[in-house]
Amino acid sequence: MGGKPQALTDEQIHEALVNLPGWERDGDILTKTFKLDQYLAGIAFASAVGVVADGLDHHPDMHIGYKKVTVRFNTHSADGKITAKDVDAATAIENLPFKPEF
Repeated sequence: MGGKPQALTDEQIHEALVNLPGWERDGDILTKTFKLDQYLAGIAFASAVGVVADGLDHHPDMHIGYKKVTVRFNTHSADGKITAKDVDAATAIENLPFKPEF
């Protein structure tokens, strides 16, 4: 336990994306842009993502724009590759009760 996380294979990433609507692979990053109806809704959503991510001890890069929040995950301790930690974090975000568009 506690060793270096293992990068997922291309096939594993593809399979994971089937269950993550709107999430995409951008090289070695899982990413999704959420569209919201108001700027402050984006701030609130980004805060909720931050709480979930902190609880998982796996923190995304986020960009908050006008009515959009882009969330990007990869695992730095796996040489910046996509791991199960990224998929788990994206899944946890999808399970939030607040559902912005994408």
